[in-house]
Amino acid sequence: MKERTLITISRQYGSGGKEIAELLAKKMETRCYDRQILYLAAEKLGNSDLDMDTILDMSYKMPDNSMGSFMEGVNSLGYETIPSYNKMYREQAKVIRKIAEKESAVFLGRCADVVLKDFPECYNFFIYADAEFRKERAKEFYGNKSIKELEKENKTRERYYNYYTGQKWGEPLNYDLMINTSRFSIQKAADLIWDYVMSSQAE
Repeated sequence: MKERTLITISRQYGSGGKEIAELLAKKMETRCYDRQILYLAAEKLGNSDLDMDTILDMSYKMPDNSMGSFMEGVNSLGYETIPSYNKMYREQAKVIRKIAEKESAVFLGRCADVVLKDFPECYNFFIYADAEFRKERAKEFYGNKSIKELEKENKTRERYYNYYTGQKWGEPLNYDLMINTSRFSIQKAADLIWDYVMSSQAE
């Protein structure tokens, strides 16, 4: 594995993306960054004393009825300007880039694929699954949430990603691979990503 290899995982809620990211981090002997990014960003903003639910609400904040894209007025780094009503995206992006400049890492969500688009050894993956598979996983891992609740979370992620990146969440052209975990076990999906990255670096 090359120095400062970066993997980003975007995923449908309930598809197993978090578990895949954790398996990859273990394989890489590095860290998987998810909500830690939120804590670090909140600390930069002087909000480290807030509970996680409040920090999550801050992180997903967008203008009401937003139809355009934040990226329409943003420079190539994707984080230097930000509407005054929300500084969380900017701080998250700075934290992600600072980590990526120092070490290999796996990033779960947080628009990391776009934030790190100018890093040479960055590989982006999207994990998804059919509704029945996610429904069954929800019974075991997500407090028996309904598929409707899972889809509501997916809509939030999609709207957030589309607004802040100017790209379409789940669009194949944005990722190296898209993996359907309805057809692969979580372990095999992680192995597939690992093999892809190793093969790419060997060329």
